[in-house]
Amino acid sequence: MKAHAIAKNVGMSPRKVRLVADLIRGRDVNEAYSILKFSKKAASRPIEKTLRSAVANAQQKADTGGSLLDADELVVREAYVNEGPRLKRFRAAAMGRAAPRIKRSSQITIVVDRKE
Repeated sequence: MKAHAIAKNVGMSPRKVRLVADLIRGRDVNEAYSILKFSKKAASRPIEKTLRSAVANAQQKADTGGSLLDADELVVREAYVNEGPRLKRFRAAAMGRAAPRIKRSSQITIVVDRKE
């Protein structure tokens, strides 16, 4: 019973979000929730929302299939972060020049599945 959720255009650098995604990959869902709750990283918030969405998608998929699914028996199979669109901005620099600023965004994908 695989289910996934994708969060697009999260306004954080993919490099920073990957640090948190690496913490929950391969863990039980309840363990992943507790790791994200006590993490000091700002990226833990959108990853937790995406994980909750993936669990809800799995329960919805099970309900429509006519089977029962307990959230305690789910595992985070995949958690990866891709680069989203970049916003290119400019900031004033010395002597009338413009210095480029690139505001990066992320796309978070989380796949949950039953324990084997």
